[in-house]
Amino acid sequence: MSDENYNEKMVRDAHTKEIDLVERDPKHLNDDVVKVDFEDVIAEPEGTHSFDGIWKASFTTFTVSKYWFYRLLSALIGIPLSLIWGIYFAILSFIHIWVVVPLIKSYLIEIQCVSRVYSICIHTCCDPLFDAVGKMFSSVRVAFRKEV
Repeated sequence: MSDENYNEKMVRDAHTKEIDLVERDPKHLNDDVVKVDFEDVIAEPEGTHSFDGIWKASFTTFTVSKYWFYRLLSALIGIPLSLIWGIYFAILSFIHIWVVVPLIKSYLIEIQCVSRVYSICIHTCCDPLFDAVGKMFSSVRVAFRKEV
């Protein structure tokens, strides 16, 4: 009875594993792509500075609007897109497991037969030719001399 509970718990944990709410990109997929801060987009060169208050307000406006619009878009579009991506990767996994791998295995089995026939044909036709050519050139001697 305890083994059944343990196995049931293991199956349930595989689908409801804990996610890290602090480190949300543990494999660093988006390190080079979407890390865009205010300084990466807007910069004032020396000699062309706006008022300090305007610069601070621009920084705050950019940062806060980026933060909240990302959250809003994530709430409105992120959940439907996660459903679509989940379905897509489920279909992709299904096709890979039930179509691609069996086709490759079938191809490898079938190609072994073709490979044996091809090998027999090559050995039958080419081996005598190469033996004859090898015997023709076996008496050829090459000598290199350095002339000064």
